Amino acid sequence: MRTSLSDRGRVGRAVGWVLLAAAVIGTVLLGMSPSPYAIERPGPVYDVLGKTEVNGKSVPLIEIPGQKTYPTTGTLDMLTVYVDGSPQNRVSWIELASSWFDASRAAVPLDELFPAGQTERQSNAESAIDMTNSQQDATAAALTELKVAYASTIVVSEVIKETPAAGKLKAGDELVTANGEQVTGLTMLQHAIRSNGVSKPVELVVRRNGKLRTLEITPTINPDSKKPAIGIYTGSTFTFPFDVKIQLQDVGGPSAGMMMALGIYDKLTPGDLVGHAHIAGTGTIDPSGAVGAIGGIRQKMYGARDAGATWFLAPASNCDEVRGHIPSGLTVFAVKTLDDSLADVKTIASGADTSKLATCSRP
Repeated sequence: MRTSLSDRGRVGRAVGWVLLAAAVIGTVLLGMSPSPYAIERPGPVYDVLGKTEVNGKSVPLIEIPGQKTYPTTGTLDMLTVYVDGSPQNRVSWIELASSWFDASRAAVPLDELFPAGQTERQSNAESAIDMTNSQQDATAAALTELKVAYASTIVVSEVIKETPAAGKLKAGDELVTANGEQVTGLTMLQHAIRSNGVSKPVELVVRRNGKLRTLEITPTINPDSKKPAIGIYTGSTFTFPFDVKIQLQDVGGPSAGMMMALGIYDKLTPGDLVGHAHIAGTGTIDPSGAVGAIGGIRQKMYGARDAGATWFLAPASNCDEVRGHIPSGLTVFAVKTLDDSLADVKTIASGADTSKLATCSRP
């Protein structure tokens, strides 16, 4: 039996269609398979001078009961970032493709967002703690700026394994003195340890379970900083003269610290700090007012622009990520401290020339 050329053509076309169908099916299956990335995109925007919803009720985002506060004008927006995907709930390659064509989105390796072994639930819990600490730091920074006295203590938050402090200090220990000097902050503690050197022990008095203990710990050289260290992470606890309530639901992380500090300052001072301007911003803050870098700043700039802001305050330490990625319609200034932020806001609110304010293109 002979096969005609037309028969061969039909067979060839059939094989071609089968191969094409297989390729399409394979592509679809691959596209639906889980990727090792998460997607960052703009999240909700909150005016720290306005109201927000908590448990179904509209409440002031910042409330300072029992204190004289002043009316505010304008808008000070804090920004958030949504993260789609986690080690337990991965986005597909097809979902990931959307981030490649949208400047407001970014594909981020999962291991950058979730340390090895960390679950989404653990990450959320850590983020909630960061937000609580950030609110405390924002209050401290605002009161420091206003020259309102408050008490603070330095507490051991973690002891690093196989360091001089291991087996001697414990998480929760309150650091009272170092070589006879009262521990007034992290900078003072670092100075005491570094000036002590590594040839003799530093004497630390700590309060543990309400009782004072005297410990001697000999520093070693930290391989990262190349300076004497004992191997601990610390945190601060504060006693403020009045309550500052920052009311946010389902928002975590430390990056709103600067904007919350601006909001607290504005509510406690007379006059128009913001005027009628719509200003957004981001950045961590410490009690001294230093502004630090944050993640997802490109997504936050787009979130600010889409919410109607025309001005944006960015940490100077994020400038490498800002430069060349500013959405049209948004003017971005670089800040290093709460003082910088206040000066920029006052300049914007007054309608004065902003051309000399620091940006990521010029100091």
